[in-house]
Amino acid sequence: MNNKVAIATLLLRVSLGILFLAHGLMKLFVFTPAGTVGYFASLGIPPIFAWLTMAAEAGGGLLLILGVQVRWVALLQLPVILGALVVHSGNGWVFSSPNGGWEFPALWAVLQLVLALLGDGPYALWPSLGSKKNA
Repeated sequence: MNNKVAIATLLLRVSLGILFLAHGLMKLFVFTPAGTVGYFASLGIPPIFAWLTMAAEAGGGLLLILGVQVRWVALLQLPVILGALVVHSGNGWVFSSPNGGWEFPALWAVLQLVLALLGDGPYALWPSLGSKKNA
């Protein structure tokens, strides 16, 4: 992997990790777990998915920032962001629409796929199984 691609992969991984971590911590400390579970319930989504979402966002975000099993984390977070895309799909295109639009979750899903395809990069702390350190 050339140096520019390595730096780009690092920037993508860390920025996506920060976004996920921020969203997860917001659900934990601002909306609270009870509030998040209640919101999911209001959408007809079982409570377990609220807890899985908080774990995937906060824990997965931290793992991305650190560079731990990046490909797997990016792929495992994909259902979370696709779920957000479904929730926001009826709100219109622009995320500033009432209740948020769907373009941000759509872009985020594509970026997760790009990160999974790029892989860990040479600056990952613990590369994914089967990865080469510089692949």
